[in-house]
Amino acid sequence: MTPSPDPRVVVLVGASSGIGRATAHRLARRGDALVLASRSRAVLEIVARECEALAPPGRPGAHVVPTDVADRAAVEALLCSAVDRFGRVDAVMVSAAVVAYGRFTEVPGDVFDQAMKVNLLGTANVARAALELFGAAGGGHLVVVGSLLGRITTPWMSSYVAGKWGVHGLARTLQQEVRRMPGVHVSLVAPGSVDTPVYSQAGSYAGRVGRPPPPVVRPEAVARTIAHVLDRPRRMVSVGRFTPVMAAAFRLLPSLFDALVTPLMSVLGLSRRNVEANSGNVWAPTPAGEAVHGRWGRQWLRAPLVVAATVPAAVALRELLRRS
Repeated sequence: MTPSPDPRVVVLVGASSGIGRATAHRLARRGDALVLASRSRAVLEIVARECEALAPPGRPGAHVVPTDVADRAAVEALLCSAVDRFGRVDAVMVSAAVVAYGRFTEVPGDVFDQAMKVNLLGTANVARAALELFGAAGGGHLVVVGSLLGRITTPWMSSYVAGKWGVHGLARTLQQEVRRMPGVHVSLVAPGSVDTPVYSQAGSYAGRVGRPPPPVVRPEAVARTIAHVLDRPRRMVSVGRFTPVMAAAFRLLPSLFDALVTPLMSVLGLSRRNVEANSGNVWAPTPAGEAVHGRWGRQWLRAPLVVAATVPAAVALRELLRRS
């Protein structure tokens, strides 16, 4: 990858794992100056060393700032630290999120509330601080990582779904508002299932460990999309071959979608592994489980599973074409 001639200063919130960590690696190869944020300092230090090893010679290193996005003051301090270190901030990406599996009435209220604080209010905290900074500086780019689950719904993931729907609504509202802010952009990147550790780190009150329904994309694919969006701002980009079909089916064929989603989620979105009720990493990070990839690699994309996931999408697409 050819380094950019003028390295950007990019703040990555959620950089210790999954999409955020993959994005840190990709931007490091381009020579961007990075500010890495998440709740786990120990893991961020590892990611910083990874980025410094990947960066072209002579390019700025990575600055580590442990941050809990649910703490508004901590988020504000993060951006102040970034400016103190590099003199400016050109872009902010936020991908921090937590998951608590279980039917809505099974997930304890305090766990649900905390997940909402991280997924929605945490994103809002980052967005507010970033836009205030960009407004004062005369420009900047906020990239919000949403989800297919910000456009459709599924059982057993109410706190995540509700949070991501809020994130999508927030991002669209901000896109309307920044039209009056020259040089300021807000982009929404919405992937489908991604092979990250978020599923195994999630809390579960469903009796089973969650997993990403196939087809599953690698976090590097999302990171590549984020890098492209940073170069050429766009309002919204989906990642995953079937995400537009699933979103269309949810909107245009709600009865068919609702008839299929619960049995498919039970088979494909929850593993066979039993687990006692637990809150996972909702309240605190689990550093030992943080990585770029989860354990849902290519073996989770074998033919029977892909067929099981794609046949409903094909049926929905056929129905959409028939109605058009």
